Amino acid sequence: MKANPKRYLVTAALPYANGPVHIGHIAGCYLPADIYVRYLRAQNKDVLFICGSDEHGVPITIKAKKENITPKQVVDKYDGIMRNAFQDFGINFSYYGRTTSETHKTTAQDFFKTLYDKGVFKEEITQQYYDEEAKQFLADRYIVGTCPRCGNPNAYGDQCEKCGTSLNPTDLINPKSALSGATPILKETKNWFLPMDTIQKSEEFKSYIKRFDNWKSNIKGQCQSWLNEGLQPRAMTRDLDWGVPVPINDANGKVLYVWFDAPIGYISATKEYLNNDTWKDYWQDADSSLIHFIGKDNIVFHAIIFPMMLIEHGKYILPTNIPANEFLNLEGDKISTSRNWAVWLHEYLIDFPNRQDELRYVLTSIAPETKDSEFTWKDFQTRVNSELVSIFGNFVNRVLVLCDKYYEGILPKVTSKVTDEKIISDYSNCIKQVNESLEKMCSNLDTFKFRDAQTEFINAARAGNKFLADTEPWKLIKTDSENVKTIMFEAVQICARLAIAAEPFLPFTANKLKTMLNAENTKWDDLFNAIILPENHKINKAEILYKQVEDIEIQQQLERLEKIKTENQKSTNTTSQLSSENSKTNQLHPVKSDIVYDDFDKIDLRVGKVIEAERVPKADKLLKLTVDLGFEKRTILSGIAEYYQPEELIGKLVTVVANLAPRKIRGIESQGMLLMAGNDFGKLYCVSPEKDIEQGSVVK
Repeated sequence: MKANPKRYLVTAALPYANGPVHIGHIAGCYLPADIYVRYLRAQNKDVLFICGSDEHGVPITIKAKKENITPKQVVDKYDGIMRNAFQDFGINFSYYGRTTSETHKTTAQDFFKTLYDKGVFKEEITQQYYDEEAKQFLADRYIVGTCPRCGNPNAYGDQCEKCGTSLNPTDLINPKSALSGATPILKETKNWFLPMDTIQKSEEFKSYIKRFDNWKSNIKGQCQSWLNEGLQPRAMTRDLDWGVPVPINDANGKVLYVWFDAPIGYISATKEYLNNDTWKDYWQDADSSLIHFIGKDNIVFHAIIFPMMLIEHGKYILPTNIPANEFLNLEGDKISTSRNWAVWLHEYLIDFPNRQDELRYVLTSIAPETKDSEFTWKDFQTRVNSELVSIFGNFVNRVLVLCDKYYEGILPKVTSKVTDEKIISDYSNCIKQVNESLEKMCSNLDTFKFRDAQTEFINAARAGNKFLADTEPWKLIKTDSENVKTIMFEAVQICARLAIAAEPFLPFTANKLKTMLNAENTKWDDLFNAIILPENHKINKAEILYKQVEDIEIQQQLERLEKIKTENQKSTNTTSQLSSENSKTNQLHPVKSDIVYDDFDKIDLRVGKVIEAERVPKADKLLKLTVDLGFEKRTILSGIAEYYQPEELIGKLVTVVANLAPRKIRGIESQGMLLMAGNDFGKLYCVSPEKDIEQGSVVK
């Protein structure tokens, strides 16, 4: 780490805009970044916190094909969901950009053109996998096969996420197209390669990698493994139609590789935020410190490939540190977006309103800083109840309630020196512990050990709680009211210090506690002051900082996960039995009795677009949808909550029975019905038009 840099540029990995944010993303990247930035800001450091939606990856196009919508519709939907969830959770970016912006397109193309004009790239005609059924070349992530190193059957064409090995698509055993499932063929195409093997031998890169020695062991280990194997050239262009077009004449139909494009998003977002040449102070001045917060799967791209790009460009600073985290698992299994095995941030904020800090606290407590860790709902309950409620919250509440009771919320004037040896000893031990804990907290924050830092914070609160328990002012008030004044005065000072110390970890709590203490103007510099709030200072009424997490709340979350597990098992069984079950379809679903055309003609089927979707409270299966039929908007209740998340339906074209008589369900009038297709195992799918068509169009 640079000693006292003039300014800090902190980035958090650009999340793919193909789905909501889950707790694995938060614990692995965004929460530790936010804690660190809040710590820097509290000290009045010059810091920018940059992030944004990564909108050009292959997962975007896969999602678009799956939902039968355009990639632009996908990124617009999920950019909004992610942006709102981050904001509601208190992840306080300086700026959150998008890689589909015009500024980003220009910045990425200019960057590529600079390297191209300098002769950095190697132009090569290579054999690349081509899907004859889909009639297109396959990007690395469109190819899935068995990893030759660890045997993972679901490795991608660029990397095995299980063992972390860098791969080329041709390394995979039994490769398959992620588009059609077919075995791809090799076909010639031209692309431009970054000569990583040559750059690895350069003096500037050798000088840069010396920084690894001071980085976290998991970063150093993964990078050193790559370097020991020897780096290979990697194509920085792709044969795709979704992305930033390659800005040279003979590259029609090609876009920039997403891992060339995406990290430049940090630069373009900084440009958009500052809107003048001051962005260069953060990206090109040696007095700036660049710190990337990322997850385990992004280490190599940020620690090796992006720095190589910056080195070859020649005008940019290199990362000072990359404090990446490992993976967070959920209830004994790996978090999986495709299997819906996750705790989605936006859903947590609905289920636990105004309880952001409880999740921030637990995720920091179990942060996968050097190895994978696990989130369980029972552990969430235990940590909130036994630490936030019983230690921190209990201490603050007792202090403020007693001050209000004894002194009407006015800090007492201490008129005489404490002579009771026990009180002196108790207070001395308390302050020693508080000071030591807060010093360790700051030291750990400086070195990206956020889990240990938060532990020291709660230890400081624990010391305050013990001080109250040892001195028992509620008993002493009957016999020694003067000493109680001193005890309460000092206890309030500890509360004020905890309000300051909580800012990086528990920002909502810190603001609430400062308001209760009437101490909004306190600064980080006050953290080690013995007296922060003076005698006769007015304290506001106490409020409960945290409430207990009840068993029923945890049970509801566990039941939700159990349903998902059951559904995933059904899906697995369906896949494994597909061929045999297909042969039985006519037996399982016999055709109903004949009808005449007049019967069918009575049904008015229309194309609609879902513009709003939400769960119906206390109804596990019901979703409340607002469907635009072109000529009017309808409220329709549909029992598909087991099969679709609300956000998955927004923007989706559906088929509606438009002339079904209205019906009240749970007090809500439903004005129509969605047409669904169901398989033999009960799974429901929306019946949607093959292509975009106007809302209100008649289905004939």
